[in-house]
Amino acid sequence: MDSIRNLYNIGHGPSSSHAIGPERICKEILKNYEGDYYKVILYGSLSLTGVGHLTDKIIKTVLGNVDIEFSNDQHYDHPNTMDIFIYKNNALIGQERYFSIGGGAILRKGDELKEKPHIYPHQSFQEIKDYCKANQWALHDYVYHFEGDAIKTYLAEVWKVMEDAIDLGLHTEGFLPGELKVRRKAKSLLYNQKSKVSIELRLVSAYAYAVSEVNASGGLVVTAPTCGSSGILPSVLYYLKDIYKYNDKIIINALATAGIIGNLVKHNGSISGAEAGCQAEVGTACSMAAGAYAAIENGDLDVIEYAAEIALEHHLGLTCDPIMGYVQIPCIERNAVAAHRAINAGELAQLLISTSLISFDTIVATMKETGNDLLASYRETSAGGLAKKYKK
Repeated sequence: MDSIRNLYNIGHGPSSSHAIGPERICKEILKNYEGDYYKVILYGSLSLTGVGHLTDKIIKTVLGNVDIEFSNDQHYDHPNTMDIFIYKNNALIGQERYFSIGGGAILRKGDELKEKPHIYPHQSFQEIKDYCKANQWALHDYVYHFEGDAIKTYLAEVWKVMEDAIDLGLHTEGFLPGELKVRRKAKSLLYNQKSKVSIELRLVSAYAYAVSEVNASGGLVVTAPTCGSSGILPSVLYYLKDIYKYNDKIIINALATAGIIGNLVKHNGSISGAEAGCQAEVGTACSMAAGAYAAIENGDLDVIEYAAEIALEHHLGLTCDPIMGYVQIPCIERNAVAAHRAINAGELAQLLISTSLISFDTIVATMKETGNDLLASYRETSAGGLAKKYKK
């Protein structure tokens, strides 16, 4: 498996696949070619929700002199396919096809068959768990062994960006960009002390809304594992730090644990809404947060696995149908709901560990198969579900 550095990407929202990915593609084009004009054609989910996800603005910001076509062609290699034509002095000097494959990761056509270096020798939770038990390691020890101490520094940077996003979101009011005119709610959730709602629900929701609103406005966030699900893991960890006073070392260890869980889904399933629906994004994020919560509160490998499994299992079949293509409705509220689910899964796993029957690896395989069965209209195209039914 790949490094968790490539799971936790730091970048601007609102979409890792449709903002961070295209930005990286364009920067790679500039690195490899010296053109003076570019033509970009977007296909599939990139075409259908690109405007709402600011894809066109990001491409123009990086490439400058560019024309962008949103294609209706249904014959493409991947749901997030992007063709780039490079010109110089009115002559075509290059042509590339790229795929934005989820979480900000990109792939150039033709590179699929190239062998990539692996950081981790194991490819399933069961293998990792057995290895850790044999060495008497926690999951974060496993990460540090194969990634080296440098990953701790990177995870500290990741946590700083997460905290900054929460702080910014909690102190920003007004409306999110776009035609939906969605009002920011994080600050009002934080200070609504008159409500009889529990402090936990109010605070965790406020933190999740804060990050998600920063993301929706194109602010700096961490893919965990995606921009659209970026509010879940930080809200749970921030709550644990804020209320129970866990220090940053414990939080960073939990990020390492969550990273392994997310990496396994990325490697064996999908973290892309365009490939497998929102179960791949919010479901994976909830699973990561549940595992992190269990790691902090309990630490037992079997409990961590069970917490991650519960969280993902109960997101199976979740559709990705953002209204008008914006990462706002249902995405922001869904982050808050999933954050609470993660805490519930972490606690339930501790209570019921002796009854666990379904492995994490089984649920990841199930999620992948379910995603393959989802209609394209429910995979980040805004062509079905809530996006189709909502009338402004």
